[in-house]
Amino acid sequence: MAREFEHDAERRRYTLKVDGALVSAVDYVANEGTVSFTHTFTDPKQRGHGYAGEIVAYAVDDVEQTTDARIIPMCWYVGKWFDEHPERASLLNR
Repeated sequence: MAREFEHDAERRRYTLKVDGALVSAVDYVANEGTVSFTHTFTDPKQRGHGYAGEIVAYAVDDVEQTTDARIIPMCWYVGKWFDEHPERASLLNR
């Protein structure tokens, strides 16, 4: 299964496609110095495969590598992801 990660800056969305089909996405709002992850979605037929975690990890990595912004996890799933990855807490906006 071919995975394709993409950052669509115009739509403010990170996506994960598997074999060309969109399986998961995370939306965000960028403000001065912060990136707020507002919504995470996984195709209901594709849930249970860890795709949401993969796309959130990709998005967090991208923000860390390409900006100095802090992350605000407005989406419950992103908040849970950070709870499960305390080593990444330095990226959070407090």
